[in-house]
Amino acid sequence: MTTKKPPIAIKKYANRRLYHTGTSTYVTLDDLAVMVKRGEDFVVSDAKTGDDITRSVLAQIIFEQEGKSGQNLLPVSFLRQLIGFYGDSMQSLVPTYLEHSIKALTENQQKFRDQFATTFPTFGLTEAQVAKNMDMFRQSLSLFNAFVPGGAAGIDPASGEQTAADKAEPEAAEDIDDLKRELSDLQRRLDKFAGK
Repeated sequence: MTTKKPPIAIKKYANRRLYHTGTSTYVTLDDLAVMVKRGEDFVVSDAKTGDDITRSVLAQIIFEQEGKSGQNLLPVSFLRQLIGFYGDSMQSLVPTYLEHSIKALTENQQKFRDQFATTFPTFGLTEAQVAKNMDMFRQSLSLFNAFVPGGAAGIDPASGEQTAADKAEPEAAEDIDDLKRELSDLQRRLDKFAGK
């Protein structure tokens, strides 16, 4: 029979400093975020009153994470809806629903990662494959020179010279066919992923 370790006690002082009683050191909100990611359980209490303030400290960690560039997990529409539930008759159901939803996401995250990797294998492309795709894309764009003012099909508007796409027209046509096949295959995968 295994016994669960008691949560680590963190005390918050009036000067807003957080004290980790297990290591006898001061910690930051970033330190607490790392502890959460490692699965370490802790309880934060107000050093003066002894009140449990874990919820507000965790909310503060989320607020700080959301403020970092590229770290946004909570869409504005979700936040608005969440605020709308405060004081509503559904308020008591929301925490349980959110807890079950995030638990299901956590339990299935590896399945989602595997499915994503299978559905979108292009994220594992080598640099050579990316370069080839970019070349095909550039060649495809050069076919539209006829629609650029002062340009003609196969003529670079800046230099007036014949473009590489015009010089290698048969190769470009094959590349475009390859690109169409890849797009078609990707669309089939997306449809399958979306459950169509």
